Amino acid sequence: MNPFLAFVLTFIIALSWLRIMDLAAHKGWIESKLSRKIIHIGTGPIFVLCWLLFPDTWYSRWLASLVPLAITIQFAMVGLGVMKDEASVKAMTRTGDRREILRGPLFYGLIFVILTLVYWKDSPIGIIALMLMCGGDGLADILGRRIKSPQLPWNTRKTTVGSLGMFIGGWLLSVFIVWVYLSLGMFNGVIGDYLLPISVIALLGMVVEALPFKDIDNITVTLAAVLLGIVFFG
Repeated sequence: MNPFLAFVLTFIIALSWLRIMDLAAHKGWIESKLSRKIIHIGTGPIFVLCWLLFPDTWYSRWLASLVPLAITIQFAMVGLGVMKDEASVKAMTRTGDRREILRGPLFYGLIFVILTLVYWKDSPIGIIALMLMCGGDGLADILGRRIKSPQLPWNTRKTTVGSLGMFIGGWLLSVFIVWVYLSLGMFNGVIGDYLLPISVIALLGMVVEALPFKDIDNITVTLAAVLLGIVFFG
């Protein structure tokens, strides 16, 4: 596919996904906390699968990175109050305070830009790190809020079920996307070759996510996944 057409399609798909979730939260079809995490979980795999639309040209990764960059700039403008977007605020914040967007959601978008440029389709490292950030962190919050379980002794904001959700969500999304890329011949080997590395990386992500750091999970979990990914995949 022409890389510019791939860029347009990726942008339309990504923006449509966000707007559907914004509308659902704004209309009250789903609560804002849930919509925030559904966006968190779904954006990653949708975007990474859209990479497959791009041809192998040197500038494809740069075009693709413009999608999360443009959306992140919009997040920043809404968070700063330069742009008014009540639907986005309701969908992406816990309390309805637009300034929340300047923390988690902003970091989330910037990480997408960086990992797209650095790893692209050349390595599973970036993909696994993104899937851990999206699926793991997203499912951890959803399960942790809905299923009662003991709090972690070192971080009472986290629970054992939430940590388990972190592992399961990150592991499942990572395995699925890597399997898709393997099936299309993008990576070498078979999915069995990747199960142990993905499991260890997801386990580390679970440990890091449980640490008592507020609003920087997107950074700490992703950085840990990348560093361990380098160990496994070089």
